[in-house]
Amino acid sequence: MAPNWGYIYAQVPWPMEHGADRLRIYFTSRTPREKDGMFTSYVFSADFDRNDFSRLHEVRRDPILKSGDLGDFDEFGTMPCSVVHRDDLGEIWLYYVGWTRVCSVPYNCAIGLAISNDGGSTFHKYSKGPIVGAGPNDPFILGCPRVYRFKDQWYMWYISGVDWIESEERFESVYTLKVALSDDGVNWNKREGSIVPPVYENECQTCASVFKYNGLYHMYFTYRYAVDFRNPERGYRIGYAYSHDLTDWERADDLGGISISPDGWDSEMICYPCVFQSDGSLFMFYSGNYFGRDGFGYASLDS
Repeated sequence: MAPNWGYIYAQVPWPMEHGADRLRIYFTSRTPREKDGMFTSYVFSADFDRNDFSRLHEVRRDPILKSGDLGDFDEFGTMPCSVVHRDDLGEIWLYYVGWTRVCSVPYNCAIGLAISNDGGSTFHKYSKGPIVGAGPNDPFILGCPRVYRFKDQWYMWYISGVDWIESEERFESVYTLKVALSDDGVNWNKREGSIVPPVYENECQTCASVFKYNGLYHMYFTYRYAVDFRNPERGYRIGYAYSHDLTDWERADDLGGISISPDGWDSEMICYPCVFQSDGSLFMFYSGNYFGRDGFGYASLDS
C-alpha cells in the first residue's frame, strides 16, 4: 500500500470479480492505536489483475463505509465479511461487523448490512441498527457473518459470544460458530448450537467459508486458543469441516491442506479464509501474521 496511507493491517479479505479483467477484494484496515490502546477499523477495497492476482491496480484510499453515529453499534469500526450479488435487484449487498466499546470488557459487536447500487464502488447502510444483534441465546459478540445462498435458501454462518476470560489483567472473549437461515437475506432465524466441535478448551472459532465442490459441502474456518493467542504457537490456524446436508458437519482439520509457512508473512498465523472460484479453479484468500498486520495473500487448490 502507498506510503502515508494512514491505516495499518489488511484483514478479512473477500474477493469479487469486478468487470472482465479485475478482481476486487474488500478488506478491513485500522487506524494506529491511540494512547488508550484503542483503534477504529474501516472497510476498503483493492483491485487486482484477474489473471494475475499478484498485480495490484488500485487501493481504495478512503473508507467505503462511514462509522456509526454516537452510540450506534458500529460507532468504532466496520469490518466486511461477505459480499453477495443481488442480480435480481441490480444491487450488491455487503454484510459487515459493527464494533462498539463498552466499559467492563473491551468491545461488543453486531451484524449490519450495506447496499451498493453502482457495482460495488459505494455503499449505503440498510439501517441504523444491526440486522442481527443480541438475543436470548446470543447475549454478546455477534460478528463475522459469512452469507451464502444454497438451494434458494440464505445461510449465514456467524460467531456468537460464549464467555469472557480474564487473562494478564485484560478480558478475552470466547466465541463459537453458529448458523442462521433466511428467506430474504434481511430477516434471520438462528439455529441453536455450535456448528463444529472444538479441539481446544475455550476454543474461539470465526470466519466460516462454505462452498460446494465435487458433490460435498466444505467449510474452512479460523480457530485459536482463548488466551495467550498472540503467541504464535497459540494463534489462529485454519480448520476444515465437511457436510452432506449443510446441517451436520464433520471436523477434519488434517484434511484441510493448509498451514503456516516456514517463514515470511504467514509463518506465525493464518486466519480469515475465503474460498473463491474463478475460471474453474479454487483459490483461498486469507490474512497472515498477527491478524493481518502483515497483509493478506492467497493459496490455490492443488488437485
